[in-house]
Amino acid sequence: MIAHAHLHVSNYEASKAFYIKVLATLGYVKKFEAGEAAGFFDGKNTDLWILSERVVPTHLAFEARSREEVKAFHKAAIDAGATDNGGPGYREDYWPGYYAAFFLDPDGHNIEAAYWDYEKAGEARPD
Repeated sequence: MIAHAHLHVSNYEASKAFYIKVLATLGYVKKFEAGEAAGFFDGKNTDLWILSERVVPTHLAFEARSREEVKAFHKAAIDAGATDNGGPGYREDYWPGYYAAFFLDPDGHNIEAAYWDYEKAGEARPD
């Protein structure tokens, strides 16, 4: 299990403001800040940190609790200046119930929110 991840950003203040808006749609809040590093808390763990360091574009996916959260996440990102990299919808080629949306953040990171729709896939939700 992953405890936390670091996302390197080129403009700390702009990225902090961006992620405060976007991650709020998934229930995250900025909980810690030290220098040019901020930790985002999802109610269980401070599992995402943004840091002002050399940027290496990466892919990062967040789990959403519903299709509506995926839509809100994507809209908040686009409204905050992100570039669309795949609007909300089912990705049948990934898995029959895989519902996701993607955007490129200001540093070119491919950020995703995904919801596993077990009902659409005809499967029981695992416990």
